[in-house]
Amino acid sequence: MDRPMDRPMDRPMDRYERGRARFLEVHDERALAAVEGLGDLGRSIVEFIYGEVYSRPRLPTRDREIAAVAALVATGRSSQLPQHLRASLKAGITGDELAEVILQTATIAGFPPAMNAMSQLKTVLADGAGTD
Repeated sequence: MDRPMDRPMDRPMDRYERGRARFLEVHDERALAAVEGLGDLGRSIVEFIYGEVYSRPRLPTRDREIAAVAALVATGRSSQLPQHLRASLKAGITGDELAEVILQTATIAGFPPAMNAMSQLKTVLADGAGTD
């Protein structure tokens, strides 16, 4: 597995702090508190997903969130979907664009997960996400 060429091996604490800062750029304090409340699992999420993957410079947050939403819809991981829909809106993706991502995902993953995702998108938009 190759490491990003722009960053030498670092200590776990560096990865955690970088991941924590990146997590807050993508999500919010409430989401971070929920993840950190998971103990060692939460620490692993912050270190690897946000300290390593989300910190790579090759894709902007907008594109990473499109990929995350599509993957969550396709795999039916509906519990994490609202958080990534909010993160997508925060990253500048519009509600209409998210609806299009969900529709595109339906062509591969099927209609039932897309129907669930569309319902969750409507709820997130109705709750005022993305209107900051």
